[in-house]
Amino acid sequence: MTLALPRVGLGGGPLGNYLHPISDEQAEAVVDTAWQAGVRYFDTAPFYGLGLSEQRMGRALRGRPRAEYVLSTKVGRLVRPGPGGPGIFAVSDDRHVEWDFTRDGVLRSVEESLARLGLDRVDILLIHDPDRHWPQALDEAYPALADLRSQGVVRAIGVGMNQSRMLVDFVKHADPDVLLAADQCTLLRRSAFEELLPLCWERAVPVVAASLLHRGDLVTPPPDASPEIRRIARACDEHGVPLTAAALRFPLRHPAVRSVLVGAHEPEQVTSDLRALEHPVPDGLWAALDR
Repeated sequence: MTLALPRVGLGGGPLGNYLHPISDEQAEAVVDTAWQAGVRYFDTAPFYGLGLSEQRMGRALRGRPRAEYVLSTKVGRLVRPGPGGPGIFAVSDDRHVEWDFTRDGVLRSVEESLARLGLDRVDILLIHDPDRHWPQALDEAYPALADLRSQGVVRAIGVGMNQSRMLVDFVKHADPDVLLAADQCTLLRRSAFEELLPLCWERAVPVVAASLLHRGDLVTPPPDASPEIRRIARACDEHGVPLTAAALRFPLRHPAVRSVLVGAHEPEQVTSDLRALEHPVPDGLWAALDR
């Protein structure tokens, strides 16, 4: 891969009204706060808010020096007019997404993403959640991305998923520059450590870890938190480490993990997460959590 991944990036899911709505002004303040704190890696996708995240992120980044940051978006879902259920995003039900891993679908997706972003390029393109579309994603979508990479349209290509098994298959059958592993190298779910991360380290494929806080349960455990979350929180308390700090730093223990994504609905969450990432974690806590 010809570009360096910063250690931390801003994930764009919350900018698409993930779980609850935020205003355009609040979304811009989140990006501004991240930028002022030194964040130079931003990740989004057409699926996040059915286009809303890309629009907001592009608007917030448009005045920034383009050479100073890394921007990634994804392919595999096309945003189309008409009801279809916004699902986990608090947006109006006047559009929906359609799965499309064909070559034409990939090229349309890139064109539409650039229009929503209002920018002339992205740096990284990821195939997004091809769980039920493995043959087409490998045989059509991936070659289309590889062509865009060879033409210099994008600098890096890869896959983003919330399962390890198919990411392993992509590493074995293709040549991705980067992988985004969501919800699989966390304090609660460690499946990526079994085969994916060792394979990526062996083949020099950097991994971005995302969805590390489990919808906030690893920030402030809810009253009905699972015994596992309570055990983790207790161990953190005993070692004087904020739970969020342990959760965000945990995947960086493996050398294949090059970057972690933090997501925020509010500027204060960005500040808090970045502060947590700098909090030292003693080896004794890792040993306790590994047990």
